[in-house]
Order: sequence, then C-alpha cells, then structure tokens
Amino acid sequence: MRLLCLLAAASCLVALPARADEPPVTAAIPQAAMPLTIERVFASPSLNGAVPRGVKLSPDGRWLTVLRARADDRERYDLWGFDRKSGKWSMLVDSKALGSGKELSEAEKMQRERQRIGDLKGVVSYDWTADSSAILVPLDGDLFLVHLGGKTERLTQTSEAELNPALSPKSTYVSFVRGQRLWAGKVGAEAAPITPAVTSDTVHWGEAEFVAQEEMARQAGYWWAPDDSRIAVERFDDAPVGIVTRTAIGAESTKTFQQRYPVAGSANALVSLHVMKPDGSGAVKVDFGPDPDIYLARADWAPDGKTLYVQRENRAQSKLDMLSVDPATGAATVLFTEQAAPGSWINLTDNYRFLKDGSLIWWSERDGFGHLYRYKGGQWQQLTKGDWVVTALAGVDEKAGRVYFTATRDDVLAPQVYVLDLAHPGTPKLLTEPGYAHAASMDKAGQTLLISRSSPSQPPQVYAADGAGKRIAWVEENKLEASHPYKPFLATHRATTFGTIKAADGTELHWKMITPVMEPGKRYPVFFEHYGGPHAQTVTRGWAGGLSQAIVARGYIYFEIDNRGSANRGVKFESALNRAMGSVEVEDQKAGALFLKGLPYIDGKRIAIYGWSYGGYLTLKMLEGDPDLYAAGIAGAPVTKWELYDTHYTERYLGDPNKEPQVYAASNALGDAAKISDPLLLIHGMADDNVVFENSSMLIAKLQAEAVPFQMMLYPGYTHRVSGPKIGVHVWETIFAFLDKAMPAN
Repeated sequence: MRLLCLLAAASCLVALPARADEPPVTAAIPQAAMPLTIERVFASPSLNGAVPRGVKLSPDGRWLTVLRARADDRERYDLWGFDRKSGKWSMLVDSKALGSGKELSEAEKMQRERQRIGDLKGVVSYDWTADSSAILVPLDGDLFLVHLGGKTERLTQTSEAELNPALSPKSTYVSFVRGQRLWAGKVGAEAAPITPAVTSDTVHWGEAEFVAQEEMARQAGYWWAPDDSRIAVERFDDAPVGIVTRTAIGAESTKTFQQRYPVAGSANALVSLHVMKPDGSGAVKVDFGPDPDIYLARADWAPDGKTLYVQRENRAQSKLDMLSVDPATGAATVLFTEQAAPGSWINLTDNYRFLKDGSLIWWSERDGFGHLYRYKGGQWQQLTKGDWVVTALAGVDEKAGRVYFTATRDDVLAPQVYVLDLAHPGTPKLLTEPGYAHAASMDKAGQTLLISRSSPSQPPQVYAADGAGKRIAWVEENKLEASHPYKPFLATHRATTFGTIKAADGTELHWKMITPVMEPGKRYPVFFEHYGGPHAQTVTRGWAGGLSQAIVARGYIYFEIDNRGSANRGVKFESALNRAMGSVEVEDQKAGALFLKGLPYIDGKRIAIYGWSYGGYLTLKMLEGDPDLYAAGIAGAPVTKWELYDTHYTERYLGDPNKEPQVYAASNALGDAAKISDPLLLIHGMADDNVVFENSSMLIAKLQAEAVPFQMMLYPGYTHRVSGPKIGVHVWETIFAFLDKAMPAN
C-alpha cells in the first residue's frame, strides 16, 4: 500500500507495525501541535476543506460548475463556475442574496431526507440548458433561470413548492411537480398542469413513491424523451398503504403526521407509468403485466427516443425484467431477465448505459461478482471478469469505443478508475494512482473524466482528466497547505493501519485502526465502530474525516471491521445476511473484538462498541449475544423490530414476515433485550421518519419491564440525522461522558 506522506507536518506519520501484535511506531508529536476537539469537528469551515458537490461540465464543455460550502456555514452551498476560456472562477449564484429564506414545504423536507441532504441549505441542485447559456436553479421552494450574462429570471413564485424541477433535454420546456400533479411549460412561459386533477390526497403524479426514494435510489418520477416529444410519468396511489402515526416531538410542540408507510409484509403503493406529450395529450398506460404488486425500479429512453426501457422488479426482489415499451401504445415485451443467485437478491444499480447503436452496457452479478456486460442483438458479451467488483460505470466514449469505470480490481479497499476497449475488452487499463480511493463520472459524450480521490491522510481532491486519465486541471486540489482548515491539526494527525483476520468460516475480513501516540507498556481503550449492514463498506483507504481523529485524541484506539454481508466482496460474501440479520455480522464483529483482546497494547476490559441506524441495531445484538465481552455499547437510532421497517429494504433480506415469522423473530433486537448486562447508551432523534422512534420506545419499555439498567439521550425535533454545529458536540460529549463512567481508566 502507498500512503501519502504528510510533508507539511514535522514528520511523516506513517505507521510501520512489524507485526499485528506490536503497537505502531510513530515519530514524536511536536510540542506546538494543536489537539483536534469535538467542537472543531462540527464547526465551520469543514475540516475536509473545499470539497465540492454537484460537479458538472456545461454541454459545450466551456464551463465547469460546482456547489461550494460557505466558509462561515458548512451547510450552506452556493453555485460557482470556472470559465475554461478565461481561466477564472466566479460565483454564479449567491444563495443568500438570491434566496428568500422561505421555509421549505414538508414534502420537500421529506424528499431531502430521502436524499440524505436534509441538513443542507442554499443551492443543492441545478441543471444546465442544452445551449450552455443558462442554469436552472431551485432555491427556497422556487425556480430561477440564471443566465451567464448576469441576468436572473424568476420562473416561479408561489407558496407551494416546486418539487423535482427539470429542463427537458433540448431545454424547450421546464417541468416540476406542484400539488401532486406534473406541470410543464416552455422556458420563460407560464407552466400548466399536464396530468389529471387529483381527487384524492393519496394520488401523486411525477413523484417517486416512498420506497423508491428511500431504498431504490430512484428520486425521479418522470422522464423526458431525448427529443422533448414525450414524457413518461409515474402515477402512484398510496391508498393501500397502511397509516403510521409519526410523532415529531419537538422542544416546544409536538406534531403528528398520518404517514403512509409500507411496513414489511404490508401493501405497497399502486404504481403505474404513463407516456404523454408535453401538454399531457395522447396519454397511454405502460403495460406492466398481470401482477400489480411489483416495483418500478428504473425507466430510461433509448437515445433515439423510439423506445422506453423499464426495469420491473418482482416483490421478492429475486427477478428483474427489462421491458421494451412502445411509447405510442404502452405495449411492452421482455427484452431480458436478470435472476438473483439462489439465497440472494437483486441489487439495483445505475451502472448501465443504452448506446446509439442499440446495444446496452449492463452491470450484473450473474457470475458471482458485479461486472460489466454488453447486450447486443439478443447476445451477451462479458466485458470484465474476476474475483473483484465494478463499483460504478463512469461513462462511455461511443465514438472511440471505450468504457470507463471504477473497480476494486487492484485493491478492495481503494477503487481505481479503469478503461477498456469495447471491441477488444481484454485487461482493463488502470488510469489512476494506487493508494487513493477513487470515484469518477463523465460528460455524456465520454470525453472528460471528473475524478474524486482521497486517502487516509488526504481529504477529497477533484480533478478533470482526459480519456487517457491525464489530469487536465484541478477542480479542487484541496492541498493540505497553510490555508487549509485541517492544517493546524496535521502535526497530531494519526495514520491509519489496515489488516485482515479470518472469520469463523475462514473468510478474510478487513479491518482498520488508528492509534494515539503509544507509550511502551501502556494498554489503551478501544472505540469500536461498526455499521455491519448490507450494501455498505466502511473499511476503505479513503479519507475518514476529523471525527475518528478527535476520538483518538481523547486517548482511544479507533477500530472498524467489515463483516460478512458488507458490500463490494461479491454475492456470496454479501448474501451471508440473507434471512440471517443479527447473526453472522455479530460473529464477525466478535472476531474483531477477540483479535483486539489478543494485542498487548489493548485494554481488553475497555472495548466500547458504537453504531448508528443498522449499526445501532448491531450494537444491541452484539450486547445480547456476548454479555461481558464488551465494556459498553452505544446504540444510535437502532432498528429494534424489523416489522417496523419498510417493505423494499426489509423483505429483500428477511423475506415476508407473514410467510417467515421465525426469521423476523430471530433477527429482532427486542426478544433478547433482557440479556443485556453491559452499560448501554441509547440515542434517538424524536422526529425520526426513517427508523421511527417507536423502535426505541419499544426497547425502552422492554428494558424497563425487565429491570435492565441503561442510559438514554433523546433529541426533540431531530430526525435520523442528529448533527449540527452544536448538537453534534452535545451528542459526542454525551458519549464520552458515558464511556468515562462505564469504563474508567485503570
């Protein structure tokens, strides 16, 4: 492994352990070093430095635009542009100057929660016009068209929010959802509703239903044809979905929401898809087949606009059909079917591309690992192969016949960017530098790469590169120089070490560790963090941010391990959680704890475990499964009863609770709650709409009924994210105060 040496510090803090049972050897820390505090971790500017969001190239390639956080408010973003002709940066939209500060509607707040950007303010998304002359900017519930010449045109000014705004591909029309209907109109003219008037508050047009937003990574509810001639529009009706009374308990008041929430084993929304002209005329309904209980997973237009492709997933998530739809009639035929491996499920993906020649680049796990295939003329050709995973399809240069992607081919902990020749796939060519974890995207033509990279000692950097991977220009170099927010803490930055241990079945598990400056003969407490759920990987060679460093600054050794069931290790590895949540991941995290207890510099009696969401659930299962193994546990926003969680996520891994109740009984965290004997701190936001607060209230009642002592800290008004400049500090000081009492220093 290659690590970036922090030359700006007094010395290079690269750990050099001779063996796994020896403490890392590091240079002494200079006396003038500034310790990293929890207060600074949550303050502005962000310790990550200038990490842009929403990086895009204008269609003509001249402008590079990004969303940048303000130095005085890390959660507020403005739109900036780099003119590649003049070589100058300028602020294109000042969110404070243009915005009204109007409070967002509840619908838009919930959409942002689904996108995990509920804490952000200012400009959070934007779209270029096709001629690169202007940018559509949603801000504070209204829409603006910002012209590069300096003129800003307000397109809407209503008390209602305009959800899901978009420009049509040729920028003839602007469209959005208002009042549960899809609206469209020519840019600059008055928009009008183009879908039928709704007669029930359960009917929505142009929006994605809850599970699509929350679990399927599908935020879109309508799709423009590439020639602006038609729109495919989703309609969903929540009438069959059960009502959950969600209580948002605030500091001064309590609101209740009658939320349609499809818990596992219950009815989903009724979803249909309709194709119409931009004025709403000529509408036809897409034929999804005889079974209404399916998922609309994805929808895409062919490049020539003559065919609409729809991905239809069955309720069990074991089969995915690619439908070829005639947009004039709605008639559909099955182009091909993707079948899950026995004992596994379908992982939905955006890693595919329809090409102009009628072929398709498609990501599939059909050989046991996520790889790229080409479907052409009814025939399949595998483009990549091996015991590694393609993590993302970055783009396709159709003219040159090249496919760009990120993958774990060279390092499962650090995805790299590769290119392969479509005509002669062979061995992919590596385009990026080992030692960094990478992500990449491209312009539509596949001419310019936008590459993001980071390492344990380098915050994210973004640069533009040509098709050969050669850097053209930095979008954000984010150098750790004098002006960087993290510069004052470089001298105390601690290196990350990596290693592997074996699971009970011999499977290799990856771990990472950060240690404070080690004193010979001293034994240290451990802050053992975990997530543990499927579709996630936490042990990587990417930048981890300041929080883990602040934990280490408190005198803890920081440790994480990826158990069986985590992502990017292939179907067999991830499928270990099938019908088995709360079992194999508990075993593997235990293996990590036993490994730690065998190290001479670890205080085995002071290992604390911490997790949030699925990680909070795992904390409970670990304490229940192995009393006295851990010194203490912190469970943040834990799922305690899987029947309370939604259909698409829960049934994917545990099946239908009506058919397999024994699976749910074994996986839930309530049945064995009385077995918890180690100190427990429970944390939950009291307005959580994802892992609803009822999960914790049921656990609280169970522990109290069984006379099990525990501590809790509840946050009125906060959702699944309990974070912010002040509240984040409160959360973590609460955790440290709990740990000081639960496992005091010897």
